[in-house]
Amino acid sequence: MKKLLIIGIGAGDPEYVTMQAVNALNQVDVFFVMDKGPAKGKLVALRKEIIERYVKDRDYRVVDVPSPERKAGEADYVGTVEDLNRDKQQVFERLIAHELHDGECGAFLVWGDPSLYDSTMRIVDAIARSGQHAFDYQVIPGISSVQALAAKHRVALNAIGRPLVITNGRTLCEAFPDGIDSAVVMLDAQNAYRQVSNEALDIYWGAYVGTADEILVAGKLGDVIDEIERVRADARQRHGWIMDTYLLKRRRGGAHE
Repeated sequence: MKKLLIIGIGAGDPEYVTMQAVNALNQVDVFFVMDKGPAKGKLVALRKEIIERYVKDRDYRVVDVPSPERKAGEADYVGTVEDLNRDKQQVFERLIAHELHDGECGAFLVWGDPSLYDSTMRIVDAIARSGQHAFDYQVIPGISSVQALAAKHRVALNAIGRPLVITNGRTLCEAFPDGIDSAVVMLDAQNAYRQVSNEALDIYWGAYVGTADEILVAGKLGDVIDEIERVRADARQRHGWIMDTYLLKRRRGGAHE
């Protein structure tokens, strides 16, 4: 029986890799690394650095494969992502069929945590349910950018006794969630915080959290919004891509609970 591991490797710092993940890495015969092109070469390099740092006294191989790209500018975002995942599924199936031999263990190293805004689990589960390939798989959790962001800013994600929402920029553009004091926003390509800048909110923003390129900004949203957009645009230009996350917290009586 073939085996697959979906390993969460944390939000950027190799020291975010958990002991469970280290033990899992040392079971792997073949690592599948999805390459998203030169602009994101640092993400590939960091995955390989983690492998080299933590895998000891074990022969393994690394298979680099170009990652399919999502069609930009499509109005139907969900449909576009579903199309992308179907393309990725075809790639995954080829890897399982031709690069993973009977009795071997393969692995996908997932940035952050596999359960949060990542489709690797969905894709692998779809392949498993199809019955076309015989394999077992396991998911190893990782430290997400959400957890790393809160730690870097030394701020609790939720107010006492209050819920927390994790959402995306597209949803935030519509409105700040009703009845919510704290919202983590991911995948925001439109600077959606502009849409709620008239509310009494504090923002805790971070880009490339946990890496050498880390940038952090915090303060009253209305006071730091221009600074965030300036450093965000500069970082995107320098690196060719941006990976940022932020926490919005509603102010009550001038302070958080």
